[in-house]
Amino acid sequence: MYEHGMIAPVVALVIWSLIMLIWLYATRIPAMSKAKVKPGEASKAQMEALPSANVANNYNHLMEQPTLFYAIAFSLQFLGQGDQAINIGLAWLYVVIRIVHSLVQATVNFILLRFLIFMLGSLVLMALAVHAAIAAGMINIHLPH
Repeated sequence: MYEHGMIAPVVALVIWSLIMLIWLYATRIPAMSKAKVKPGEASKAQMEALPSANVANNYNHLMEQPTLFYAIAFSLQFLGQGDQAINIGLAWLYVVIRIVHSLVQATVNFILLRFLIFMLGSLVLMALAVHAAIAAGMINIHLPH
C-alpha cells in the first residue's frame, strides 16, 4: 500500500470515480426509461427528479474537489515527498473519506452528515497542500533542536 507512494491512492480514487460512473449509468438509464424522459430533451428539473440524481450529483462532485487532490498528490510525488508515511496516510485517508462521502450521498443523502464528511476531507486536503508548500519551499518551518 505504501510502496508506490502517492500514485496508488490517486489510482484508487480514479477507479472509485469510474465505479460511480457505472453506478450512474446503471441507475439513470432505467430511471429515464421508466419516466419516459428522452436524452437531450429533459430539463434540469426532470433530471433532478429522477431517483438516480444523487448518484449523478456525486459523480459530478468527484470531478470537482478531487482534482485538487490529484494535483497535490502528484506535486508531492514530484517533490520527492511521495514516500513520506504521513503524506501517503493522508492521501489514503482522503480516498476513504471520498468513498464514504459517495456512499452517503448516493444512498441516504443526509446533508449534515455529508457536509461533515466533506469538511473532514477538505481538512485532509489542506494538510496535504501545506506539506506540498513546505516541500516546495513556499513555507519555511524551523523546528527547535
